[in-house]
Amino acid sequence: MDRVQKEELVASMRTVFEEKALVVVTHYSGLTVAEMSDLRDKMREAGAGFKVTKNRLMRLALNGTKCSALNDLFTGPTAIAYSDDPVAAAKVAVTYAKSNDKLVVIGGILGEEGLDVDGVKALASLPSLDELRARIVGMISTPATRIAGVLQAPASQVARVLGAHAEKGEAA
Repeated sequence: MDRVQKEELVASMRTVFEEKALVVVTHYSGLTVAEMSDLRDKMREAGAGFKVTKNRLMRLALNGTKCSALNDLFTGPTAIAYSDDPVAAAKVAVTYAKSNDKLVVIGGILGEEGLDVDGVKALASLPSLDELRARIVGMISTPATRIAGVLQAPASQVARVLGAHAEKGEAA
């Protein structure tokens, strides 16, 4: 990798650190190429990214960003997962780490707040943004259908009473 490529990598990672809501730092020692591809596919499906990093370049990219608290985590074979959704990258990384002990979550940052391993795991247990939206829509629509049913019931009862009254009048 020549100097220009390194400068481009540092600049692109600086934008990741500035713009993404969540960055999770992992160690990936021993992952095969197939396992790494599988992990990247799962991240992509969740709307997240996963990148193997060069520690020295990542420390350069971290300087002056909101993620500078991550500086000490970049030792050894390091990779980062990142996403705009504050839960997606953590959820995929923690789930994958449970099934494959070669991936180890070592920390992260949400907004400007540093997270330890337990913080990342707690974040991964939260429902995603889409799940929360679905729950809210469900909560809003359920009372609306109940109200419509309650309002419709008296009208149908009145119609039945009038229909019965009309039948009596015709019979008489």
